[in-house]
Amino acid sequence: MDRQQLKDLLENIRSGQVSIEAGLEHLKRLPFEDLGYAKIDHHRCLRNGVPEVIYCQGKTLEQIQGIVGKMVKHHSNILATRADSRVQEAILEITTDCQFYPLGRIVVVKPRSVEKAGRIAVVCAGTSDIPVAEEAAITAETLGNRVDRLYDVGVAGLHRLLNSCADLFQAQVAIVIAGMEGALASVVGGLVSCPVIGVPTSVGYGASFGGVAALLSMLNSCASGVSVVNIDNGFGAGYQASLINQLAVGAERKVPESPDDPVDPTGLKIPVSGGSPLTGREGMKNEDRLF
Repeated sequence: MDRQQLKDLLENIRSGQVSIEAGLEHLKRLPFEDLGYAKIDHHRCLRNGVPEVIYCQGKTLEQIQGIVGKMVKHHSNILATRADSRVQEAILEITTDCQFYPLGRIVVVKPRSVEKAGRIAVVCAGTSDIPVAEEAAITAETLGNRVDRLYDVGVAGLHRLLNSCADLFQAQVAIVIAGMEGALASVVGGLVSCPVIGVPTSVGYGASFGGVAALLSMLNSCASGVSVVNIDNGFGAGYQASLINQLAVGAERKVPESPDDPVDPTGLKIPVSGGSPLTGREGMKNEDRLF
């Protein structure tokens, strides 16, 4: 249930179209619904604007089906990550209203069109890194962001990246995905004036230690403005980039309507952090961005 659905429910109760008892049946499932093996956080969309994400790896098909079956009654654009064809087939038994992205290993359940804002650049070092890049790109697009894909532009052929600078410079945030030694994040961080999110991948030969070498390289970047998520965590990078991009373009933030008394329907206090949102960067011209 999102903010608008809750408002509609309360309006229907006030007008008499929905009885108080029926309204209570809806509201008692907030903030979560206990399935025994999972407690579905239906209230998450009210707090931050995004439904709970289903991480499929490690769950049984029956558990995934149970979670999806409950969530589709209340939410749309539900992300099911680390999904394979077996997961897709299991979800199709619950609802045919879904889209499978095999390369990014994501199923979007009840996909709905969302107005795209700002611009996120997803920069990928090599073709072997594309699955992680697609996980990031699809996540960001589903959350309402324009995404530019710049693939196979690793440091082994730096001219390929420089040829894409016109697109790169338009981004409010860049996600850089690289395995091996992970040097691409530092290179991009030295080119752009926007935040860079590095995603080390487990791609590489033995001494890459399953992505640890790339992770340490990115953490030790000498370029300013580079932050790093965990190995192969394309989803985390896409989500974080969406938060940055939405702030940069001035999108409406999901905060309580009464800052003086920020209490949600569960009775729990919601902390309101201070600080100013990021300012937009639309006015910056390409020639103002330093190499």
